[in-house]
Amino acid sequence: MEDTNIRSVRFSVAVDAKFEKIAVKLSRTKRLLFIQMVDYFYKSKKDPMDLNDDLLKNTLVKNHQQYISFIRAQENMLLLPIKAEVDRVSRSQRDIIERFNSEILKHNALVLGGQKSHTLAIGGMEKTLALLLKKTKDADVLKAQFLFYLRNMFWQGKHWDLRLRPGKNRNSLPKLKIRFDCFKTYLCS
Repeated sequence: MEDTNIRSVRFSVAVDAKFEKIAVKLSRTKRLLFIQMVDYFYKSKKDPMDLNDDLLKNTLVKNHQQYISFIRAQENMLLLPIKAEVDRVSRSQRDIIERFNSEILKHNALVLGGQKSHTLAIGGMEKTLALLLKKTKDADVLKAQFLFYLRNMFWQGKHWDLRLRPGKNRNSLPKLKIRFDCFKTYLCS
């Protein structure tokens, strides 16, 4: 087998130190790094003397211009219509909130006023019902007392003569005999 690695390159110790640092940094052997450097410059057609690398700058600027034109096209096609639609929706939402605040809040205030008036009316009805209940209890107590009095009177065998209008001609008014049976139905109901 014949050795294909018969060529050599001579360079100074300072260059060898730099070359060594680059190889260690990239974790490659010097020989492999040299082969990759030659392939890189051969394929990219770059000049190692050109440190500014104008070809790379031109390529980057060209790609940058393409990206900017793409973004502007997307902006005109998509972003501007989306922004206009979002603005329209935002305005409609603002209008809805304003109408809600004006109409619904007014209605709520009106309902609260109605509730307050109803509360006052119900309070008045409660007082009236309490008074009626008290008077009904008083009437029941009076009925019971009157019934007790009448029973005692009738058990003793006494009758009462009642006139409809006292002080009038007594002979013209009919006399009513009150018996316990007559009041029993009225007073016990």
